[in-house]
Amino acid sequence: MDIIVYLIPVALGLGALGLAAFLWSVNSDQYEDLDGAAHRILEDEDKPL
Repeated sequence: MDIIVYLIPVALGLGALGLAAFLWSVNSDQYEDLDGAAHRILEDEDKPL
């Protein structure tokens, strides 16, 4: 029963860390261009001579 005293703060800390990482990624525009990589792979950058 004493282990729950340690597990609850650890779980809350990891949850807060995950939330902070998600908010950082949203604020640094990591989710702005979701389709860009999918379209870039289809483009042919090699132009024939």
